[in-house]
Amino acid sequence: MRRLAAAMLVLSLTACGPTTPRTPVARPSNAPISQSGFTLACGAVPVTIGTMPPGSARSGTFRRLGSLTERLKVKGQIWSMGDERLYVGVVCGVRSPERFASLVTQAGLVMHRGKPALHWRTRGGVRHFMWLEHPGTAVYVAATRGITGQIAKVAASVK
Repeated sequence: MRRLAAAMLVLSLTACGPTTPRTPVARPSNAPISQSGFTLACGAVPVTIGTMPPGSARSGTFRRLGSLTERLKVKGQIWSMGDERLYVGVVCGVRSPERFASLVTQAGLVMHRGKPALHWRTRGGVRHFMWLEHPGTAVYVAATRGITGQIAKVAASVK
């Protein structure tokens, strides 16, 4: 029944056409985005993260997302801006929109550039946004409370 519900949600959102991500924003940041980027990959298909906020510095990596209902391969980087954190990564192994839609319990389902996307919030005010870029690769962007406005900017820069 859960798969049927997920499939119905994906089909109904697809029928409505592409929309922009409705990422919840606590305090939007008007800081411009820098031009330096980096690449992450699931297998042979790279995903280029085009830009990161100015003043941010790479401060680590992560290999797991606690919100996922399945154990999947995750590759990500953590960027810091003072006490705030921005998480950018890829989740490997999700091939279908139906499976993607059920990856996070109680996540909102939206569309990002015509592709299924999930958004959710966790303890501590961290906001999460993830979309199925292509079969096998989902792109993940999250931010702590003070820089949630950067999520949409980073997501828009992905190629």
